[in-house]
Amino acid sequence: MASKPFQLSLCIFLVTIVLHLPSHANPISDPKAQKSPPFEFMKHLQGCHKGEKVKGLQQLKTYLEHFGYLNYQKSQNQTHANDDDFDEFLESAIKTYQINYHLKPTGTLDTKTVSKMVMPRCGVPDIINGTNFMQLGKKRYHHSHKTLHTVSHFTFFPGNPRWPASQTHLTYGFLPRTNPSAISAVVRAFNKWDSATHFTFSQTQNYRNANLKISFHSLDHGDGAPFDGASGILAHAFAPTDGRFHFDADESWSTGSVPGQGQFDMETVALHEIGHLLGLDHSPVQGAIMYAIINPGVTKGLHEDDKQGIRSLYNV
Repeated sequence: MASKPFQLSLCIFLVTIVLHLPSHANPISDPKAQKSPPFEFMKHLQGCHKGEKVKGLQQLKTYLEHFGYLNYQKSQNQTHANDDDFDEFLESAIKTYQINYHLKPTGTLDTKTVSKMVMPRCGVPDIINGTNFMQLGKKRYHHSHKTLHTVSHFTFFPGNPRWPASQTHLTYGFLPRTNPSAISAVVRAFNKWDSATHFTFSQTQNYRNANLKISFHSLDHGDGAPFDGASGILAHAFAPTDGRFHFDADESWSTGSVPGQGQFDMETVALHEIGHLLGLDHSPVQGAIMYAIINPGVTKGLHEDDKQGIRSLYNV
């Protein structure tokens, strides 16, 4: 029979192993060791406008470049591409952002604009290859009167990529060792898209051969779109028929609404990213699941705008 000291040591050893088992869905980290949210730097830029030079504007330019609003490479004047000067290109980019998110297009970093920019969001750009689909989605003709009305609407990726008409059943798989609670949340999201579209989905254990591949990653994970730590970019997915869907493993994830804890509902985020996998881009409709900004403690379902988008893209 083992001695008591040995039994105690064995118990401590086993507990240590359990606590260090990897979890791809919700890594445990020391809150005191966490850095400030990636977009937090913008708060001290509130009130900035053209003609000023303020530390942190270079970071803002990087933010706007990432989401497609700013591209000094295509401009004739790249003088302020890598500095903290608030030039006319930055002002124009901010105006475009403000229009996309239903804010007054002042071109200055007013309170409402900064409050919107610091919110966690999807990593897929709002403007791709210079085309602002969020604005194109707002312009729809009223055929009976032959007039142009501005209405919020769904959008697609450049070129309208979609799954072949013959491929209405898609399989999805998870990277091995994905947390079971994350799997359940994503499965529920697929079931909702299944019920609302002409697609059917089924889970496969063969991750490598799945049409849609779901996984959790931290920071630079090799796809050209690195994550940025907690409460910044939450996830991203690729247009058809790529099939990759990545969660940021550094986020604090939950299943369901957990107000006031800074946690993000995995099912809500999954619904959004699956929309990208099917070919939907961001929508300017705040109630739509394809709206780019996703707040902690909030759950959302599919909106009529999302359903109309899929029907329009696939002509069903």
